[in-house]
Amino acid sequence: MEIDTPITTIDNIEPSGSESQPNKRGRRTSIVWEHFTLADVAPDQKRAYCNECNKSYAYSTGTKVSGTSHLKRHIDRKKCKNNCQKNKEAPYSTTCGSGVASEPPKRHKRSNHGLAGVSFDQDLCNNEIARMIIQHEYPLHIVEHHGFNKFIQTLQPQFNMISFNTIERNCVALYLREKKNLLNLISGIRGRVNLTLDLRTANQTLGYVFLRGHFIDNDWNLHHPILSVVMVPFPDSEDSFNQSILACLADWHLEGRVLTLALDQSFSNESLMGSFKISLSINNPEVLKGQLISGNCYARVLSRLAQDALCAMRETIERVRESVKFVKTSESHEEKFIELKQQLQVPSTKDLLIDNQTKWNTTYFMLLAACELKEVFACLDTYDPGYRINLPMGEWKRVEILCVYLKYLFDAANIVTAQPFPTANVFFSEASKLQVELAHAAMSQDPFISNLIHPLREKFDKYWRESCLILAAAVVMDPRFKMKLVEFTFSKALPLAAPSINEANEAMTKTEMSQEGSFEASFLPAEDGVSDFEIYISEVTNQQFKSELDQYLEDSLLTRVPEIDVLSWWKLNGSQYPILSRMASDILSIPVSTLSADSVFDTEFRNMDNYRSSLRPATLEALICAQDWCHGGSLPLPPPLAASNANVKMEI
Repeated sequence: MEIDTPITTIDNIEPSGSESQPNKRGRRTSIVWEHFTLADVAPDQKRAYCNECNKSYAYSTGTKVSGTSHLKRHIDRKKCKNNCQKNKEAPYSTTCGSGVASEPPKRHKRSNHGLAGVSFDQDLCNNEIARMIIQHEYPLHIVEHHGFNKFIQTLQPQFNMISFNTIERNCVALYLREKKNLLNLISGIRGRVNLTLDLRTANQTLGYVFLRGHFIDNDWNLHHPILSVVMVPFPDSEDSFNQSILACLADWHLEGRVLTLALDQSFSNESLMGSFKISLSINNPEVLKGQLISGNCYARVLSRLAQDALCAMRETIERVRESVKFVKTSESHEEKFIELKQQLQVPSTKDLLIDNQTKWNTTYFMLLAACELKEVFACLDTYDPGYRINLPMGEWKRVEILCVYLKYLFDAANIVTAQPFPTANVFFSEASKLQVELAHAAMSQDPFISNLIHPLREKFDKYWRESCLILAAAVVMDPRFKMKLVEFTFSKALPLAAPSINEANEAMTKTEMSQEGSFEASFLPAEDGVSDFEIYISEVTNQQFKSELDQYLEDSLLTRVPEIDVLSWWKLNGSQYPILSRMASDILSIPVSTLSADSVFDTEFRNMDNYRSSLRPATLEALICAQDWCHGGSLPLPPPLAASNANVKMEI
């Protein structure tokens, strides 16, 4: 290795912080100093920076000098020329004295950091920043924040920080690239797509409709990506709403491929709902003229029931909340509470917590924990004079009863939060159990229980009547249950009421009048001498096979196991039921809730924040959809190297 020996000693090198060549007393004779400048990067540590491309190389650490051979190679092999060409395309400013090595000398064979030979790639870094912003919901303006820029320059002085407009284009480009992949996936599936619509509003009274697709691919994987985020300037306008949604369906090539659609009561305009059903049914006859368009979101129905129950006991709950606050907001109060609990030897497995009133499940957890410690609260006023909230044991008993029924609602709603996203067959059992429990409680001899639950039972019965058909169809596709669970459930939960004698006679008379002569006529020979009945008997007699559905239902039930991957079962047995398996893929992907897992227990409708609503509609859609595809696992973002070679055309 060639060592560049100065005329004077190392101690005569210029003071720390100098960006110029050493003075005449410490002049260096190597030709490389016509192309490089020394700079201090740390105490007793200097690096050599190329004057043309600003690439840095190690030079000295303390009294150890690296020499200049590696600097000459940088010039001789024309590496600098290639970097300079890239700099002409993307000029940038540098900050000396704040960088670390981006490329260790290649001759250091003993280096084991895995960085040897790795060159700096500006495009790759740009893509990673876009990915970071999408995944973590950082504002696009982060690229203009001084602190972020300083941090990046410290890590990599060669990085040219990009502008707001550039990072916006990069994020949209990443979204468009993944949208193409997702579109290809949807176009290739054999089955249909089920949709959910969720509405959010902004302070500007704008509406944002989240259109989410639910489908099973040809390899029996369930997907539920957000397909579009549509800004609707006038959410209550039928034309504006319909045109926006139908345009999205056309964009995703879903005309004629929609099976079901679930909305929420946030679309409260009945005229709008009716108009939308008609518009959607024209190109999608499978939705049965709107009969498979549901206006009930499973999670929101349960949330409204929970809020009604809590509201019925709001005064008592507020006193429990104040009691919990008294303990949890003061260390001295909490210490006395724990001491009293130990003295009373009250067994408790739950910790007290103050609820978040925008999430009803946290209120349930607060009440549940407080009930376990009710004896401690009952004696706390004598142990801690500052506590003056007196809740009688009778009130605690009512809170315990409330918690029993909140648990039914919590268990029913908690299914929607499961990961991976649950298939439709899991909802029938829990929903039917809740329907039975509410029915029994509404008829309780205890007036408190019946008064508390009767309004809840009426609301849930309405949901059950409108949704049980789809839920039942889904559970039939579960080989553990098939029709048996449906038959058992309806015999217990929905016994048919026998009609009165007058109603029966009236119905019979109308039937006889409407069908007079038609029954006998079916036995009479037609002009060709063959009656309809004879044709039917001939067809039935000559039928040599059973339908796939008949065969499936007659086959033995799968051994009952708590957990089963129903999609894997159909993947393995699909060849035995080729037609029925396609029906199963459509039905098992039917969604019953319009909400994402993190919104299941919300007590308020979510609004679009001011920052996001200030973005361009195309940018907002790109950020939300791409993040959902990444976190939801429906379509993982590509490996980093794929992005630098992508050629995506877009307009913003």
